[in-house]
Amino acid sequence: MKIKTVIVDDEELSRSVLKEYLAGHEDIDIVAECANGFEAVQAVNNLMPDLVFLDIQMPKLDGFEVLELIGADAAIIFVTAYDQYALRAFEVHAVDYLLKPFSAARLTESLRRAREKIVRSERIPIPELVSSVRTPTSRLERVLIRAGPDVHVIPVEKIDYIQAQDDYIGFKTAGKEFLKQQKLGDIESQLDPARFVRIHRSTILNIDRLAKIELYGKDSHVAILRDGTRLPVSRPGYARLKVLL
Repeated sequence: MKIKTVIVDDEELSRSVLKEYLAGHEDIDIVAECANGFEAVQAVNNLMPDLVFLDIQMPKLDGFEVLELIGADAAIIFVTAYDQYALRAFEVHAVDYLLKPFSAARLTESLRRAREKIVRSERIPIPELVSSVRTPTSRLERVLIRAGPDVHVIPVEKIDYIQAQDDYIGFKTAGKEFLKQQKLGDIESQLDPARFVRIHRSTILNIDRLAKIELYGKDSHVAILRDGTRLPVSRPGYARLKVLL
């Protein structure tokens, strides 16, 4: 069986070395080379490869952002320079990686593992992996959402509020909504708590968008945003808001 393979690395020399090593493996069929994350998302979406060699340190989109956008259908071998948080996360989640510079023998071992994962249809736990590679003090700076062939990049300061919708969360920004399959609690843990506050079990608000809070009932409130949007505020949410305001 031929293994459809995509190589993603912004350095041409790194791609050339990898191709040279892979030439010795007859079952590897390189169907695309990508020099950045946007090319990678498009190639994986169109070609549906079995295996992706994914560089981590890339401009525009890094390897983990690409992983979030392409999903876990393909086997992934990360290619990286030393990064203590990434390597620790790979060990915890049993994700294979090649540490630059790597040998042909090390690549052969990674391919053996990849073949086994492809046969077992083993999937990477993407949310857990992405969460664990972030440093304890790092905060999310942008949200990436794939809609068919398009990738939307939303800076967090542009987000008005976020709402849970069944298995998805909706990011509201400038009168538009973008849906992403993710848990509200996962995104909440990545946001700056000085700017984003959970005002309701299903809603996270960017407090920069808040115009005022009004009493809605005996024990409930409503947040009124600058554009006139009205959002219910729970009792715990109101207590959290008061701390920040």
